[in-house]
Amino acid sequence: MALEHRRMAPAYAVQYAMRLLETVDRHGCGVSGEQLSRELRVPVGDLAPLLTMLRREGYLSVLPDGAFVVGESLLLLGTTNRKQALADKIKGILNRLRDEVGAAVYFSRYDDGEVRIVDYADGPAAPRVNEWVDFRSAAHASAVGKCLLTQLDQDGRRDHLSRHKVARLTSKTITNEKVLFTKLDSQPATVPTLDLQEYAVGTVCAAVPVTVGSAVCCLAVSMPLDRAHRLRAAADTLNKRAAPVLLSLAF
Repeated sequence: MALEHRRMAPAYAVQYAMRLLETVDRHGCGVSGEQLSRELRVPVGDLAPLLTMLRREGYLSVLPDGAFVVGESLLLLGTTNRKQALADKIKGILNRLRDEVGAAVYFSRYDDGEVRIVDYADGPAAPRVNEWVDFRSAAHASAVGKCLLTQLDQDGRRDHLSRHKVARLTSKTITNEKVLFTKLDSQPATVPTLDLQEYAVGTVCAAVPVTVGSAVCCLAVSMPLDRAHRLRAAADTLNKRAAPVLLSLAF
C-alpha cells in the first residue's frame, strides 16, 4: 500500500517513519533515497522532509556514497540503557523547542493515575510556570492536565477527579465538573488545549497530545501573559515537532 502524499499529523508521520526505518534496517549496508522511494512507492521529493527529520534526530545516518543507514539514536534506544537514552533524547528535543518558540517547554505523561512533568526546558528568556499548586492536583486547570485528561476515557477522568477535587485557582478556573467534562469531550485532538490564566494569573499555556500505544503524554508551552499573542504559533510549532518525541516513545 502506497503512502498518502499529504501533510501528515504527527501520529501518521511516525507510522510512516517507522516503515521507512524498517526498510533502511532491512538493507543493513545502506540504501539510497531512490531505492526507498521505489520500495515505499513515494516520490523522492515527498520523502525528503521525513528523511531530513530522521537525520536531524539521529535515527538515520548518511554514508559517504549518500546511502542511508540506521543512526545512533535508533541504536541507543535498542540497548539496555534505553531509559537514559530516551531521557537524553527528550531533553535534547525540549531544548531545541525552547529555543525555537522562545518559551518554556514541557514533556508530561499520565502515570499511575497522576499527572507527571517528566522534563522541561526553560531559561532566562523562557521562564517556566511557577508551580504554586501541585500539578497533580490541578489537572482541571492546567493545559497539561486537561490535555492528558482528554486522552482518558470517562471512567479514567472520574477516577482522577474523585482523588483530586476541582478547586478554584483563579477567577477563570472551571470548577463545575459537568462543564469541565463537556469541554474535554469537545476538545479536537488536532487543536492545542489552552490554559488562559486558569492555573495561574499572569501565565498562559498550551498543550498538544503525544500518544503512542497506551502511553498518555503531551508537549506543552507556557509564557507570561504579555506574550500571549505568541501562544497559538508556539503551540502549532510543538504540534509540528511532536513526531520525534512520538518516535522515541515508539521504540
